[in-house]
Amino acid sequence: MSSWKVNLIVLWFGQFLVNSGMTMITPFLTLYLAQDLNVTGDRTIGVWAGLIFAANFLTSFIFQPIWGKVADKYGRKIMLLRSGFGMAIVIGCMGFATHPWHLLALRLLNGTISGFNPAAISLVSGTTPKNRMGFAMGIMQSGQVAGTILGPLIGGLMAGWVGYRPIFFITGGLIFLASLLALFMVRENFDREEAAHTPQTSVLAGLRELSHIPQLPALFAVTFLLQFAMISPMSLLPLYVQKLHGTAEGIALWAGFVVAVTGLSNMIASPILGRLSDKLGAHRILTYSLIGAGLTLIPQAFVQEVWQLIVVRFMMGVFMGGLLPSVNALIRSYTPDGMESRSFGFNTSALALGNMLGAVIGGFLSGFIGIEGLFLISGSLLILNMIWVKIKLFAHKPAPKFR
Repeated sequence: MSSWKVNLIVLWFGQFLVNSGMTMITPFLTLYLAQDLNVTGDRTIGVWAGLIFAANFLTSFIFQPIWGKVADKYGRKIMLLRSGFGMAIVIGCMGFATHPWHLLALRLLNGTISGFNPAAISLVSGTTPKNRMGFAMGIMQSGQVAGTILGPLIGGLMAGWVGYRPIFFITGGLIFLASLLALFMVRENFDREEAAHTPQTSVLAGLRELSHIPQLPALFAVTFLLQFAMISPMSLLPLYVQKLHGTAEGIALWAGFVVAVTGLSNMIASPILGRLSDKLGAHRILTYSLIGAGLTLIPQAFVQEVWQLIVVRFMMGVFMGGLLPSVNALIRSYTPDGMESRSFGFNTSALALGNMLGAVIGGFLSGFIGIEGLFLISGSLLILNMIWVKIKLFAHKPAPKFR
């Protein structure tokens, strides 16, 4: 098997485990705080849960560009292993927490040392043949989405089987295994001696340099708005489903299905649309996907039945499956040689910022405009972003290194 295919398979597995590990605690976090960490009072539990959930995204947002700069100098594989083994240890230590601040500190540390996803994407993009880039980015996207969507489901099931603390040990062990596979099986094309003699700019200087390439800020904005649109209504979805369903009976199952169906269609569509982008061009797939995602977000504010919401969210997942693979392929295309990891690092920061602000701003705005308003705003922003992207990708030169 070609080395790039081996890299793709191993790193898909790694991304799945890393992303599921970061989201696995979502279903039982409040219960873990109450039952194992002895936090009392609904308000206190809510505050701690919010801080602990956001902590990982906060430090990830800050440190991803830094690790990207280091990766451009020393190689992507070493950054991949640093993040993988480090997260395995930190997540395992979460099982030993005895106070909520222990968990908060470990989540902050986890976000600080994270960077598996951008390192994996950068490594795959550097070893994949140019005519298979869209397909490879689609496969990698499916691994991220599968882990993010199935992580809470797996965590909820495991909590009932083994309790809360063992889940952290199991997750840490699986990430450690994925890192071992990457250590022995992943191959990287990286000339460290050449990179060492390449002038290195600071993180802020690198951001200024990349921001002068007009296509990149528009692409980073796609990643931010995609995550914002996904996360902002998430906490209110169960209540919205209950309103549509008309009764509280079986509401947990329906709400879980409404969330999972988007990830399912996203996971299926990502490789297909990625392969299509290799034929038609990533810029075209990105444009169509932005239009489709925006137009499937808006009708969610007007559905009358749960099955209608499920159908629309399934279609939304299909279009969203074409966004990040196209964005990653285009970022690789427009980024100057030697700054690929840094560029992917900034894109991951945009993703983390979308997660963090989506939860905070979505919760705040929902009190004024409801979940229906969030759907309308998110859909409109994606369509406006499509216009910005179309102008930048088609109107500015130089042309990408490959399409």
